[in-house]
Amino acid sequence: MRIGGHRPVDEPGIDLVPLIDVILVLVIFFVVTATFEGRSVLKLELPRASGEATKAEDPLDVIVNADGRYFVEDREVLREGVDALKATISEVGGADRDRPVMLRADAKTPYQAVISAQEALGQLGYRRILLAVADPATARAAQQ
Repeated sequence: MRIGGHRPVDEPGIDLVPLIDVILVLVIFFVVTATFEGRSVLKLELPRASGEATKAEDPLDVIVNADGRYFVEDREVLREGVDALKATISEVGGADRDRPVMLRADAKTPYQAVISAQEALGQLGYRRILLAVADPATARAAQQ
């Protein structure tokens, strides 16, 4: 004689809640750690010049925005002064001092900020410094 009756058999199943939690954590991780194009955030209004622009092969980009803040490639120089700028350029640029440097400055940038960037590059030994300007054809089309 069986006492206790008939117990229902547990049916196997997949619990989706822990799976959804893991996927959500992975999505958040990848969104936070993804690298975004830093240059697209910086809106620069380059000064205009007449003449032909020269093309350099893989230049090191040093950007000065309208507020006078410096960016080397995609890294912002967080501290003030030429020494902080030199340290960041050395880290990003490496040891190749023959590599051309494209100095991009907003048209509204204080002149001292551009001179400080040129001074830092000169002290590090960079001799091929190119100044970026707006394309004349694009500038004429924007004025019309």
